[in-house]
Amino acid sequence: MRIVLTTFGTLGDVHPLIAVALEMRRRGHTPVLAVPEIFRPKIEPLGLEFAKVGPTLDPDDPQQVADLMDIHKGTERTLRDVLFPAIRQSYDELLAAVQASGGADLMLAGELTYQAPVVAEVTGVRWASYVLAPLSFFSAYDAPVLPPYPKLARLQSVVPATGHAVSRFARWITRDWAEPVYRLRAELGLDRGGNVLFDAKHAPSLVLAMFSRLLGEPQPDWPPNTEITGFVFYDGDAGKRELSEEVEQFLQAGEPPVVFTLGSAAVLDAGAFYEESAQAALMAGVRAVLLVGTDSRNVPQTQSANLCVARYAPYSKLFPRASLIVHQGGVGTTAQSMQAGRPMLVMPYSHDQPDNARRMRRLGVAGVIRRENYTAERAARRIRRILGHPRFAERAAEVGEEMRRENGLAHVCDALETVARQRG
Repeated sequence: MRIVLTTFGTLGDVHPLIAVALEMRRRGHTPVLAVPEIFRPKIEPLGLEFAKVGPTLDPDDPQQVADLMDIHKGTERTLRDVLFPAIRQSYDELLAAVQASGGADLMLAGELTYQAPVVAEVTGVRWASYVLAPLSFFSAYDAPVLPPYPKLARLQSVVPATGHAVSRFARWITRDWAEPVYRLRAELGLDRGGNVLFDAKHAPSLVLAMFSRLLGEPQPDWPPNTEITGFVFYDGDAGKRELSEEVEQFLQAGEPPVVFTLGSAAVLDAGAFYEESAQAALMAGVRAVLLVGTDSRNVPQTQSANLCVARYAPYSKLFPRASLIVHQGGVGTTAQSMQAGRPMLVMPYSHDQPDNARRMRRLGVAGVIRRENYTAERAARRIRRILGHPRFAERAAEVGEEMRRENGLAHVCDALETVARQRG
């Protein structure tokens, strides 16, 4: 079958789709990755078909990145300033991708592609949707941490009914955000439909929860036809999956290091994170690998033979050889840390990251430090504490063993093939 795979976001959003595309191609299907233009260089060298869909963020605009990662307004700005103003363009581009080459047999859509349900309704293409983290379900029974209102989630442990209030509150706060989508539906002669942010983004035939049950268990108010698949992993750089010679030599030269990383988005708004982290590693007496990305401002002034500074390293190769991983809480980085079986120190920014951080602490594999509290002294204390308590490493190893028994990629692809066969 011809299957269009579409999403918006960062590498953490696109990497799982690349993995699915490669496996679906291996199974004899024709996958098309319909994602923002910025990801073309990551996709076309793999021999996969690419279609430009959706607005593209400018990684060279530090203010835009900072605005979108802000804990108070980041999610709102992403939706109201980036996605929804471009909804008509995104709809036209996805429609073209679905109708190309005689039409798609199936579409798999991430939750931020709010045009996908409209395209499915207009064309009749069968579709499935997916989410990468439990926060996306906004369950009243497992209330997420809302980045601007973290205290609401804490109340749930004392007053369980708080979860229903959090769900209603989230819907009220966002009640007018998606008006551009409703206007698009009206222009196309469609009715208003369901709530764009909470309901309509989920496909009626199949919703894939592409995360581990260790991160979240099914809840009574999840959408019907939801399947928890386990995480889906890919961390190649246009097909390259090996550690650089510099990083490999550093790993072989001494004890397992602490790895400091901010994923693929927060790294563009790192601030003083890497300088504070370099000093923290020296204070804690540990070796460290710092993945600083392409922004030269992230390179710390603090230098030492016990510090290795690299732009990038595939997590699947690096994390299993670490002693501890300090990261921003993005679900992709979190999943790789879990699979590696290593404890974490999480410094969340916004979006799903505070919720993921809470879940890791609840799982017993991580400490959490707020971004505004991240200093060399505090980070060093947390690092010493986590490394000094065997229970973190023991629990992380247990989680890693359980994770490695999952096969999220096979589950996802099997489910997609089943949905395609059900088409009347």
